[in-house]
Amino acid sequence: MAAKRILVLDDEPNIGASLRLILEREGYSVTLARSIAEAKPAAERADLLLLDVRLPDGSGIDFLRQLREREFMAPAIMISGHGTIAEAVEATRAGAFDFLEKPLGRDKVLLSLKNALEQVSLRRENERLRELVAASTRMIGASPAFVRVVEQASMAARSDARILIMGESGTGKELLAAHIHHESPFANGPFVKVNCAAIPSDLLESELFGHEKGAFTGAISARKGKFELADGGTIFMDEVGDLHAASQAKLLRVLQEGEFHRVGGEQPIRVAVRVVSATNRNLTDLVAQQKFREDLYYRLCVVPIRVPSLRERPQDIVAMADYFLDDFCLRNNFHSKQIEDEAYEIFECYSWPGNARELRNIIERMAILTPGNLLTPDSVPVEIRLAGESGPRSNIKEARASAEREHILRALDESSWNVSGAARALGMERTNLHKRIRALGLSRTK
Repeated sequence: MAAKRILVLDDEPNIGASLRLILEREGYSVTLARSIAEAKPAAERADLLLLDVRLPDGSGIDFLRQLREREFMAPAIMISGHGTIAEAVEATRAGAFDFLEKPLGRDKVLLSLKNALEQVSLRRENERLRELVAASTRMIGASPAFVRVVEQASMAARSDARILIMGESGTGKELLAAHIHHESPFANGPFVKVNCAAIPSDLLESELFGHEKGAFTGAISARKGKFELADGGTIFMDEVGDLHAASQAKLLRVLQEGEFHRVGGEQPIRVAVRVVSATNRNLTDLVAQQKFREDLYYRLCVVPIRVPSLRERPQDIVAMADYFLDDFCLRNNFHSKQIEDEAYEIFECYSWPGNARELRNIIERMAILTPGNLLTPDSVPVEIRLAGESGPRSNIKEARASAEREHILRALDESSWNVSGAARALGMERTNLHKRIRALGLSRTK
């Protein structure tokens, strides 16, 4: 991880020089400033501020208050040679972590600084845990195709290699990226998401790399970009194939050198970030058409992982449908609902062009529009039923049923027909397995 950046704002040269010597010996990167005007350009990039209270061009407390108004949340420690209780109280109200009186003791400075940075780390970890607890979606599936992908992702996660996730829209690429982050050495850092297709091309560079105050019309203050926010963690770049040429060149530099410049900035910023990207486009075709840089493609695609479409994993439809239904009912305080086996059969005959996202939407629509607690074939939207009936229904159904029957029978035989044991091996609920055994007409041969 990059060294923590400390800004020391003090008009006494000896104080600044002494603090720089102490902090650089501890592995910190130190910037000195002797006035607020001199400190402003460096403050937005700092991980921690050491601010004198009384300065030639104003008050360090007022400067901190201005930073907080611009939502700059790095910790600040006030230092003063003429400290009063009133100033200490005012500094605390302005958002200071600590208030130290001169002369500054080495151990006291280092301890205060260490505690301030640890508090920031704990706050970020709490935010990450809240995200995990609040997440209403998880990866569901026991089909061989899906299990193989999760295994590949888990193995790749253990290194810092860049991963390119490929797959159709709605297949769960973002969920797989989150899984990679949580299984990686970067798990304690932030997981920052960027949808390259949703951001206008003229704003994408600022979004990724940040900007300095006045860099363009509307840039009323400096702002960190996604790469800075992801320092020490993972940045997930969704729809990376939509990056325009200028952003591709800047992204390549970050991957090569680990540093970049904010828009309108001159100071290089170094970060240590795990890059996971995703696309539903064929990047090799875009490279051939000279719409995507070949050198960037090879930088991003160290470990390629392809997520199968829902058509390729029909065995997972039942478990996914049940999960989406239970999750929706729980979130909306609905009575528990169930899906009839005949409705599952309709699902299994549909091609699901929108993949898991489309299945989730359909299940939620059925739950809302069905008055009772049982979702029947009549609850299935007519477009899903008609699409299933218009295709080669019997052949698809028979092929899927045959594959599922073989998969379930193997698990049952290996567990000596212990349904609970087979359900654990298949990664599904015991009640769901009982349903499928009945629907497929499975029985133990003597």
